[in-house]
This record gives sequence, structure tokens and C-alpha cells, in this order.
Amino acid sequence: MMEVAEEASLCFPLLINTSCRKPQRPPSAAALAYMLLSAISLITFTLNLLVIISISHFKQLHTPTNLLLLSLATSDFLVSFLMLFQIFLLDGCWLFGDLMCAVFYVLSYVITSVSIGSMVLISIDRYVAICDSLHYHIKVSQIRVKICVYLCWFISLLFHCVCFIDILKQPGRYNSCVGECVIVVTYAAGMTDLFFSFIGSLTVIVVLYMRVFVVAVSQVRAMRSRLRNVILRGTTVKSSELKAARTLGVVVVVFIACIMPYFCITISGQGVLLNASSAAFIMWLFYFNSCLNPLIYAIFYPWFRRSIKLIVTLQILKPDSSQANIM
Repeated sequence: MMEVAEEASLCFPLLINTSCRKPQRPPSAAALAYMLLSAISLITFTLNLLVIISISHFKQLHTPTNLLLLSLATSDFLVSFLMLFQIFLLDGCWLFGDLMCAVFYVLSYVITSVSIGSMVLISIDRYVAICDSLHYHIKVSQIRVKICVYLCWFISLLFHCVCFIDILKQPGRYNSCVGECVIVVTYAAGMTDLFFSFIGSLTVIVVLYMRVFVVAVSQVRAMRSRLRNVILRGTTVKSSELKAARTLGVVVVVFIACIMPYFCITISGQGVLLNASSAAFIMWLFYFNSCLNPLIYAIFYPWFRRSIKLIVTLQILKPDSSQANIM
């Protein structure tokens, strides 16, 4: 009986001497965690797919700001697949081999970086729209936004492939047993990623949105004085731009709250040992943000609710449905 129990506690029972051991958890708690995280993964997949279809299909939504939302929704959509691998890690065992372990971590870093980059671009977009609205359509064009989005994805992929080139060449080099998924972030790579992906990006986002907030408050006060179009320092701001700034400000604040523990805990010191099982909670907190973003859109954006209705009722399959007025 003891031998049977011993084998049951191993990730790979046939490899008794080299297999990792599963952490002991109550079956009811494990079942609850599986159901909860699976539900979050499914909701994240579905809602972000709806955002992608909405912005891609309806011509009226092809604006520079929505292109940035499309980039963010795409990264959030990919997060739903990363969630599936994290669900398998709940029992402390990695079942997909060393190469997939390396790819999983690289993609996690890439998608994280793209999400942060998209937030920075959204902050810049709102800053120009609110603080320099007269030149917004000149400075922020669809072509420029597309170039920035492509560069964000390409640079993120290139940077993290270079950082983890040794892991990709020799997967599993830091594993102590079979069924473990461990990587080592070097001091140089960790500090570079910490600065560009967190400190630098967070500083840009906060500074720009503080400026946007100041201007937006001034505009709201002016609008309450029954002035519909107010010129402050030569800048005219529309109420729709103010509403977009408020909505995207909520997105940014929620994003920062979810991602801050991820960077504060997983990146510190000279060399950080990241164990997939021990870092699961921090990863899921960040992943959960990908589920919240489309919910925020649904609350604040009427066009998203209308587009969902058209998609769910299959109205988008009709001819010329892309020309529908949903604003």
C-alpha cells in the first residue's frame, strides 16, 4: 500500500527515482480550483474573442484608439491559452516536456510585455487626444498606430527570445526532477525587463494620465458651466474623448493593480528562480486582468454591447453587416 501511495504522489510514477512529487492538497479544494480557473479561462477566451471580432468586422470601429484596444484584446486572448497550461500546473507537475516549458515562459513574458506596451500606447493616444486635440488626427493616424503596434509585438518577441536563448537551446537545464518547469532570469535580463516593462512603462503611463486627468477635470467643470466646446490653452476637447479617457483610465488602473505584484515578486535580486507551481497565484492575478478588460468595455462602451448582440444573433453574417451603425 505504501508503494502505491508513493507512486500516486509522483508526477511520473514510472520514474520513481527522478520524478517530482505532487503537493498534497485536499481533493475538494483542488476540484474547486480547477472549476474556478477553467471558468475564468473560458470567459477570458470568449469575451476577448468578441472584442477582436467587433473591432475587426465593423468598419465604424476602425479608429486609431480601437486598433490599440484590438492589440490589447489579442494579447488578452492569448492569455486564455496560457491559463490552460497554468491549470495543469495546479497539481505541481509539468506534463508537456522541457521544450514546451521554455516556450511557455517565453510566451508569458512576450504577452506580458505586449500588454504593457499596448497600455503605454493607449496612454499616449489619450494624452494627445485630450491635451493636443487640434493636432490629434495629424499626429495619430491609423498607419502610425499600426506601425507602433507591429513594433510593440516584434520588439517584445525579439527581446525575450534573446534573453532566454540559452533556455530555448537547452530546455530543462535548471530542472531538478522530471515534471518540473523552472527557468532562471539573469540579473541583466531581469533588471532590463524590470525597467522597460515595469518602471519605465509605469512612469510614462502615470505621468501621461495625471496630465490627462488634470485637463479632463477642467473640461468637466467647464461643461457643467454649460459650455459645450471649451478651449483651454488652445485645445478643444470633445465629450466623447473625455469619456474614452475615463474608460481607458479605468482599464489602466485595473491593469496596474493586477500586474504590480507580478513584477514585485517575480523580479528581484541577482538571479530569480521561477517555479511554475509557486508562482501560480501571481501569474493568475495578472491573467485575471485579461478577463476584466472586456468586462470594463461592456460596462462603459455601448458600441461593444451592440456589437455583441449582432455577433451572438449572427447578424454579422448578413451582407454589408460591417457597415452597420453601432456607435
